[in-house]
Amino acid sequence: MKRKLIAAIGVAAMAASVAACGTGDDGGSSNGGGGGSDDAITVWLMTGSAPDAWLEELNTAFEDEHGVEVNVEIQEWNGIQERVTTALSEDGTVDVLELGNTQTPAFAATTGLADLTDLKGDLGYDDWFQGPIATAELDGQLYAAPWYTANRAVIYDKDVWEEAGAEVPTTREELVEALQLIEDNTEAQPIYLPGQSYYVLGGFLWDEGGDFAVEDGDGWVGGLNTPEGEAAMAYYQELQSFSDSPTDNDEASPQQATEVIPQSEIATWIGLPWEADGAIEALTEAGRDANLGYFPIPGKTADEPGSVFLGGSNLAVAERGGNKDMGVEWLKMATSAEWMTKFAEATPMLPNQEAALPEAEEGSFVEVMGRAADYGNFPPLVTGWANVEVLPNPIKEMMTAVLNGEDHADAAETADAEITERINRD
Repeated sequence: MKRKLIAAIGVAAMAASVAACGTGDDGGSSNGGGGGSDDAITVWLMTGSAPDAWLEELNTAFEDEHGVEVNVEIQEWNGIQERVTTALSEDGTVDVLELGNTQTPAFAATTGLADLTDLKGDLGYDDWFQGPIATAELDGQLYAAPWYTANRAVIYDKDVWEEAGAEVPTTREELVEALQLIEDNTEAQPIYLPGQSYYVLGGFLWDEGGDFAVEDGDGWVGGLNTPEGEAAMAYYQELQSFSDSPTDNDEASPQQATEVIPQSEIATWIGLPWEADGAIEALTEAGRDANLGYFPIPGKTADEPGSVFLGGSNLAVAERGGNKDMGVEWLKMATSAEWMTKFAEATPMLPNQEAALPEAEEGSFVEVMGRAADYGNFPPLVTGWANVEVLPNPIKEMMTAVLNGEDHADAAETADAEITERINRD
């Protein structure tokens, strides 16, 4: 299993990019505050990223070693780009921050992140998986340390699937057939698929040989108004027809794992590892069975699973942080082999280096994620991609329009124009 996970990370090296993988509601909550000082640093982490016990142990060890207090502020993914942009433009707001991988180059380009190039040896650069490194660099300079990667898988209620007589599918067509069996033979909602899960759409798009944007001379143009884009959206629409979800929401509004799944009988959904954990906890608290299984999102044929949006996060130091030196020390400790091993043991995410890889039980989310990650893919890793993901996201807007009956070509043309304008913007 460890070899499989190594291969999963290795594929990213050829693609040179990783996508931001977390989502959440707007706003942020904190259990600390203020900028760094001589005796304290402020660390921004995203909701769901770091286990509480791991973080507490890490910060205690850091404080014992350096005599510096760590104030952690937990942020939500939605709207994070605007909040980070503001924080990096101010003195002393934050010292260390978690960034989605596709966001890192854009923030590096603003000069808001500290240049870590001279610290490669101290950070363990040569031990990191090569794929995530590509997301942490810009123009040959290092601006972040890879932290973790993850990708989505299909999560299903084993009891409902057994009641329906449905078997785990190996192709897209078989998935549709299974959902039809569930609809015909149970009272459960066959699948919960929000209208705007554009990470899921990305996998279908790559399966078709398309992409969100393609190079055009010295710039980029949107790639949705294409036969590949239309085919991907048609399959998404077919799956979404089995869902009771609105067409204008995403997986974070409401939170599918903790707000939707525990409140309804849902046979199938697509999520991240921490969402699966959150759903199990929420179902248990609601007094319901949580007999969940996992399988890769199926591909067009049984030869290989579908493409997935390989996501992840980096850790960076703010150039204008109040205590940049101690921020670097915290980053070094958090991303070291010792602490990444503990992190990997406490989470279902894939760590930043081989030495920290856990053994994974067959059929677990981590094992399934590792198999699917061999087919990971990524949006363009250019500084302008972060502009595309700013709300309102034109890809999400297109998805809702098509699901609501608008002609794909018209909706995709509008989206492509917006993608083209944004991705080429400095």
